[in-house]
Amino acid sequence: MKKIGIVILNWNGKEDTLACLKSMREFPISNFQFPIFVVDNGSTDGSATALRNFQFPISNFQFHLIENKKNLGFSEGNNVGIKAALKVGSDFVMLLNNDTVLEKNLIVQLITTAEGGVPLRGKTAIKPEEIGIISPKIYFAKGFEFHKDRYKKTEQGKVIWYVGGMVSWNNVLASHRGVDEVDNGQYDKVVETDFATGACMFIKREVFQKIGFLDKNYFLYWEDADFCQRAKRAGFKILYAPSAYLWHKVAQSSAIGSELNDYYITRNRLLFGSRFAPLRSRFALLRESVRLLFNGRPWQRRGVLDYYFGNFGKGSFNP
Repeated sequence: MKKIGIVILNWNGKEDTLACLKSMREFPISNFQFPIFVVDNGSTDGSATALRNFQFPISNFQFHLIENKKNLGFSEGNNVGIKAALKVGSDFVMLLNNDTVLEKNLIVQLITTAEGGVPLRGKTAIKPEEIGIISPKIYFAKGFEFHKDRYKKTEQGKVIWYVGGMVSWNNVLASHRGVDEVDNGQYDKVVETDFATGACMFIKREVFQKIGFLDKNYFLYWEDADFCQRAKRAGFKILYAPSAYLWHKVAQSSAIGSELNDYYITRNRLLFGSRFAPLRSRFALLRESVRLLFNGRPWQRRGVLDYYFGNFGKGSFNP
């Protein structure tokens, strides 16, 4: 029986986390075991109390609550759950944002892709043993679209947030393929992708054994791209699987231009670029960092300084 470890990081989001957990009750479960690890990252909204009382009525689900004493960030908070999932023998670990709602066949479709490979003209183009990480198709949850007035009511719930990730190495920018488009089947092929999104990453056990865990230096943002680049360089394929899907209540508080976004995106993009970008792009990042030091917003400037002084992890962000 396959064991799928599910790791959900919670920080002051108990209602979203509970809704996410409840959406799993529709999973077809006969062939799987689901050790579920909710990692509470030092919440102050009563999350731990609410989650201690949560129960799955079905024995295939083994629910565990891990309480961190403080906010360890996205990377290290998830690492706590990943290590617990691997310790109980999980064959796959699925990292999942707490503000997601899952379609009932999500796991079945991810497993089918992971174990079936990717056929091409009757042959297997990508073998199952090559596949390391998969992300599903992710829609905006209804009412959480970036451009709410753009869509008809019948289109809500079918607006794309992620159908694969792209890294522009010339500019060292990461973006989602298909974002804001209404899904009309235009992204219904399994493809290799530059990065799987941390909102839902389905990861084979062997990937952790070979490359380790999420890098806690990032704390928040770019950690998924870093993890995927390390996996690719270790020989694993990163796939987008359209037959698996879910809905994401995309966070509005950390939108482009917020102080949190300014700090972590600026600092961590420099870190990611210094590790993986071509030499020419690294020089371009250097020039851009100098410009931001003089003309950037306050937390962009602080992000640049912390990068150069090696102040990673949570860093000096204090809004």
